[in-house]
Amino acid sequence: MSNNLIANNNFDVLIVEDEPVLAMAMEVKLKKLGLCVSGIASTPDNAILHVQNHYPDIAIVDINLNASKTGIDVANYIWKNFNIPIIFLTSYYNDKILNKAMEAEPYAYLIKPCRNEELKVAINTAMHKHQFFFKNQNLLHPSKKEFIYLAKNIKFDKIQAELYIDDKICKLTKNEKKLFEILTKDAGKVMSFDSIFNFIWREDVYDLSKLRSLIYRLKNKLGFNPFENLYEEGYRIVIFEKLS
Repeated sequence: MSNNLIANNNFDVLIVEDEPVLAMAMEVKLKKLGLCVSGIASTPDNAILHVQNHYPDIAIVDINLNASKTGIDVANYIWKNFNIPIIFLTSYYNDKILNKAMEAEPYAYLIKPCRNEELKVAINTAMHKHQFFFKNQNLLHPSKKEFIYLAKNIKFDKIQAELYIDDKICKLTKNEKKLFEILTKDAGKVMSFDSIFNFIWREDVYDLSKLRSLIYRLKNKLGFNPFENLYEEGYRIVIFEKLS
């Protein structure tokens, strides 16, 4: 059996690079390796927005983005909020940059221009380590689970903030997780619009269209809508009653 992860899996890769020619060259390299490119982000804000909406499997991030935020800032956000593995890319190397970059816990660090084989090895190594760690983290660090069932085959772990469909983790964006967290905190209880918006977006004044859009995406992801809207009061989550 081949141990080549790239050959045996479909990975979506986000490229964070502010130079269009270099970004397109990287895209060509990745596609030659058999990978899917979920998008190219040229600014920190676009990179963060892309991750929130598309949740790629891995991100290749240029450290220097010619913006107020650096690639390290972007990587820190992506890793801490979504646990998406990071490979850093930079045109020059020194100990100061390396030490700063390590704060984002990258899986690899490549110097431009990198060869196809170097890129292939970095991605294979990153994804192998990432999958091994998250597959075995419960063995290394046993944790409690507390499930709320939304359907017979769909459940949400309140402690780990993970959604399971057919006992497999379903990828959620940061805001999707937050919606589940606040509505399952006291399952069945109506949560006011003010409370929801303050928890998810840190906003006191709510825009219902923003919340409806979030719920619409989740409805499509789940195949049904577990969120009940109580007119002028707020939302509550509808719990599936398991038969003993």
